[in-house]
Amino acid sequence: MKKPFDSTLLDSILGEMEIADIARATIRQSGDIARRMEKATGEEFSHLEMGVPGLRPEEIGVAAEQAALAAGVASIYPPMQGIPPLKQAASRFIKAFLDIDLAPTGCIPTVGSMQGSFTLFLLCSQLDPIRRKILFIDPGFPVQRNQAQLLNIPSVSFDIYDCRAEKLEAKLESYLSQGDIAAIVYSNPNNPAWICLTEQELEIIGRLATKYDAVVIEDLAYLGMDFRKQLGQPGKAPFQATVARYTKNYILMLSASKIFSYAGQRIAVVAFSDHLFGRHYRALDERYHIARMGDAYVLGILYAASSGTSHAAQHALAAMFDAAADGRLDFVGHTSEYARRARLTKEAFLRHGFHIVYDRDLDQPVSDGFFYTVGYGTMSCAELLRELMLCGICAISLSSTGSRQEGVRVCVSQLNRPEQFDQLEERLAVFEASHPKTEA
Repeated sequence: MKKPFDSTLLDSILGEMEIADIARATIRQSGDIARRMEKATGEEFSHLEMGVPGLRPEEIGVAAEQAALAAGVASIYPPMQGIPPLKQAASRFIKAFLDIDLAPTGCIPTVGSMQGSFTLFLLCSQLDPIRRKILFIDPGFPVQRNQAQLLNIPSVSFDIYDCRAEKLEAKLESYLSQGDIAAIVYSNPNNPAWICLTEQELEIIGRLATKYDAVVIEDLAYLGMDFRKQLGQPGKAPFQATVARYTKNYILMLSASKIFSYAGQRIAVVAFSDHLFGRHYRALDERYHIARMGDAYVLGILYAASSGTSHAAQHALAAMFDAAADGRLDFVGHTSEYARRARLTKEAFLRHGFHIVYDRDLDQPVSDGFFYTVGYGTMSCAELLRELMLCGICAISLSSTGSRQEGVRVCVSQLNRPEQFDQLEERLAVFEASHPKTEA
């Protein structure tokens, strides 16, 4: 079978974009490479690179935002700390789906979790002049590492692949015991591997964060999407797993982008533990003349970063949080469509000789969901990504996520039409025919 794309074209585009190593291409660069190849040939790619929602935005949010705009909020600066309805709704939502009591005061809107992580990294690096490093539990969202680089904040990381369960404690302690870690960052479920940290692992993270006085930044972008469990029933177990059960040193990030398919309005909430929000730091007092952590974050950092978060979008998120907490909005049921897409495409990859790289949560197969990871034989990240591109499949390399494993990340969100699944199957057949299998 002939590959649908030519290596000369790919090399030419990489040269034009000044990308020396395709494995280091960002998510958006990977998408741009594919779109340039599509334009040059008229052939459509299977786009598995970009984590954009593939579902309609929740109508409850749309209606609330339209009503807020009609009421005139567009002419009024939003309060920096967030509108009261959103703060109350966020607190209710966290109680309903995480079973965590958290005061509305500490629930602060941000321009998506991207602004949340960017500003939280800055805040945490300023709490203590001795502890400035960010510790990433990899693999992770590539842009968060870029944010630390942009802010010139030192960071370290390790791949959790071989550090699950009790092995995680020794690994974490080896970093924390050096005394220079300001914050620990991870996503759960994980982007890109879709592994879900267990209660045992979260207890380890929380206990060590308390012992070494580090802040845990828990990214819950895919809250409720461990579809192996019956999550999404407000006020009823099982609840979303969270480190908040095991330490007071936590900040949660909850984004509307994937949970409610509301990515375009750039709205999220960072939720400080009551303990952290009210904690006083001499270094913050010296820098901002505001000692309390929560106030320094809102008035010292967020105010300078964006002077608030979209007024109308705050009303939308408040309405969606409230509807979910009331049981009127089954957001987990809606997002379970991603599990169906993952199951179908995983089966296709496996049929054509691929393997799942991060394949298990200890004794359980990893859940089907928004992302997963695949490798092929002994191919490196760069080799695999390049060859998939030539077969018309766009993804991102695992190396770009901080992973030490060979493979690529697959996102299923853009597979919105039945014929796209057939096209992927055809492209994978071409790949398999072009690459006789070698043992991993």
